[in-house]
Amino acid sequence: MKKKINIIFLLDRKNDWIKKYLIKNFNKKNKKYNFKIEYNYKKIKRQNIVFILNYTKILPKSFLIKNNLSLVVHASDLPKGKGFAPIQWQILENKNKISICLIEADEKFDSGAIIEKNNFYLNGDELGTEIRNIQATETIKIILKFLRKYPKFNRTVQNGKSTFYKRRFPKDSKLDINKSLKKNFNLLRVADNDKYPAYFEYKRKRYVIKIFKTSK
Repeated sequence: MKKKINIIFLLDRKNDWIKKYLIKNFNKKNKKYNFKIEYNYKKIKRQNIVFILNYTKILPKSFLIKNNLSLVVHASDLPKGKGFAPIQWQILENKNKISICLIEADEKFDSGAIIEKNNFYLNGDELGTEIRNIQATETIKIILKFLRKYPKFNRTVQNGKSTFYKRRFPKDSKLDINKSLKKNFNLLRVADNDKYPAYFEYKRKRYVIKIFKTSK
């Protein structure tokens, strides 16, 4: 019987949106992997594999080199689109083809060698929760793709011009009332109804808009 692979998922916070998807796909009944979710890298002892997901801090080299592998999942066609909220920024750029990469973690933002790369497609009408579901599905898919091959895998050094997406803030959900609803639609799609809802300002007042799909 093969020895189970020890996996740690390092997340930024306990209420991270992807946590429930990890629990569903890597539960205790899984016969192939011993998995644990951690939020503080200092508590992690040497592991076979650490997947660093939605983690916004740069990790020290001393942590990265002590694990057999420290890996990051990033949803852009690297080296294009390094940084924060890549899917949301690409939707705002009217892109429906999205790349997702599994890369080695290093001391810079999203600059490590690419180990796996997939593409997926959006219809152009998905809203916040649907986008998260798709992102989670594709994240799990590329992780499992890698694990099926492990310990065999290839590294490809990133090549080409790098671009960087900045962190999104509540002010980035502001609608331009001088534009049509159609032109504002992608911004409505990526706005977070609970944390950072879309809004507009008119006559010195702020109006919040939350968007949902309904049946006809």
